[in-house]
Amino acid sequence: MIKFGPSGNSESFYAEGYAHTEQAAKFVKERDLDCFEYSFGRGVRITEGKAISIGEAFAQENVEISVHAPYFINFANPDDEMAAKSYGYVLDSARACKLMGGKRIVFHPAAQGKATRFEAVEKTEERLKILAEYIALNGFEDMMFCPETMGKLAQIGTVEEITQFCKIAPFYTPCVDFGHINAREQGSLKTVEDYKQRLEYMISELGFERMKHFHVHFSKIMYSAKGEVKHLTFADEIYGPEFLPLAVALKTLELEPYIVSESDGKQAEEAAEMKRIYQTL
Repeated sequence: MIKFGPSGNSESFYAEGYAHTEQAAKFVKERDLDCFEYSFGRGVRITEGKAISIGEAFAQENVEISVHAPYFINFANPDDEMAAKSYGYVLDSARACKLMGGKRIVFHPAAQGKATRFEAVEKTEERLKILAEYIALNGFEDMMFCPETMGKLAQIGTVEEITQFCKIAPFYTPCVDFGHINAREQGSLKTVEDYKQRLEYMISELGFERMKHFHVHFSKIMYSAKGEVKHLTFADEIYGPEFLPLAVALKTLELEPYIVSESDGKQAEEAAEMKRIYQTL
């Protein structure tokens, strides 16, 4: 089944007097949503008890939970010691995710830095092979680790690069952030065909089964010549992308991803809007 949900809590969650992540389960369910992404953006700072408590709340509402690993992961870091921390960030995220009853861990792969593009991609791939060994050693092979397409030109994470990385191990599944792709490619996603072209490429390289339930981030994003600037809401009429052509492409290709709204402050509302658009097709 295709799933829709927010990344973190909307402004309305706090405006209605809620404060705890456990309460987000009911908040999301009441809006007829199916999933929720918990962010460890600034570090995996959660107790075992809290993670279990969150997991129980979401299980009770039958809402699937995923996590976003810390933003400062960089598998292209020239410093081996710093890169080693990135393994820890992903594995710590996976441990917490498992305690929450989730199975998807999204992470940013790398930044190019002063290396050439080729060098940075090669270094990232080499370290993702090492990460795959750590994942297996820790018994996390039954989880999905989702390297994300990135929005800035200086970041590693084009559609082709993410596809390449996902060939390393079967538990690597793409997180396709269509707002990032659109920002990076200066407004490239406009038609159903634009979306289908990227998705059909990934299906041809990774196979339909791996792509059927892939991970999606979606929001409109402001961009400059260097790519992503900031997340917007669906009210924006200048930047894209629009969700309807993606919905048509997903239905046509019979894909049923886990779709997370990252709209600025209106994540739950716009996840619900995407679900409504999809169901009208």
